[in-house]
Amino acid sequence: MKWKNQCIGLALGGGGARGFAHIGVIKVLKHEKIPIDIIVGTSSGSLIGGAYASGTTPEELERKINEYLNSEEYKSSAIRAIEKAHDDEHVPLTHKIQGFLQNKFLLLQAMFKPGVLSAKEFRSMIDFFIPDISIQDTLIPFRAVSTDLISGEQIICSKGSLREAIMASSSVPGAIEPREDRGRLLSDGGIISMVPVNAARSEGADIVIAVNIARGIFSDEKLETAQEICDRAADITSYYLTRCELAKADVTIRPKVGNLHWSNFSHAGNLIAEGEKAALESIPDIRIATSIFRKLFPKRKVRT
Repeated sequence: MKWKNQCIGLALGGGGARGFAHIGVIKVLKHEKIPIDIIVGTSSGSLIGGAYASGTTPEELERKINEYLNSEEYKSSAIRAIEKAHDDEHVPLTHKIQGFLQNKFLLLQAMFKPGVLSAKEFRSMIDFFIPDISIQDTLIPFRAVSTDLISGEQIICSKGSLREAIMASSSVPGAIEPREDRGRLLSDGGIISMVPVNAARSEGADIVIAVNIARGIFSDEKLETAQEICDRAADITSYYLTRCELAKADVTIRPKVGNLHWSNFSHAGNLIAEGEKAALESIPDIRIATSIFRKLFPKRKVRT
């Protein structure tokens, strides 16, 4: 049992590939010796947060990402096919057409099964980054946030398999099939909470550093189909719900991730750099927040 004068929580938001920015943020917090007492992650935030909490350094994570992106497994995966259809930069027309057709085929498949990606393919990716341990055994206390599609409740996972908890938290609706767990049907934590500030508070964090990697509200994409309009409406709803939750954070770090699609994993290097840049800019605010807390509650003890 560990006692501290204050408990600092790191709330890592979801956003698919944009989650690589979390690595840059963590690298800076570690270098600046900002103590993190608990990490709470949603979706890709749970993947990066869980890996770091279990002992993987930011540098090791970068190496593993490069290794994964250069693997034949990734190059032939459905994730890569989806990325090709959404990445407009420096892509030849023939490749765009090929990616478009692959993407439409995958979407057609989704009409007849609960997710575009197979559970086997997704599990292989999770297993590559996450050790086979229990959440209780992480070096830094960790929580993965998911959503029960049956009850509509937020689920904060604090025990059991680390890999299973992260798989549930990262199960993007429509892309990855939900996880069955004791009568619950668990899906992406971002359905309820894109950046789990409230979850971090409920788990004992007195000071919450939130990392928001969501896309901005403005979009100039053409809305030509019912699906595109529904997706856009969902993005707007998520934006305003997230803004309300972020208002409860002590410091919010906002890496400039642009409007990258969740599948744009090939942009890892740039995203990590943006995470570092945004975190460095936020260090003064983090130090002020911790200083104010010490003055307000000089004798407070918090169990983590």
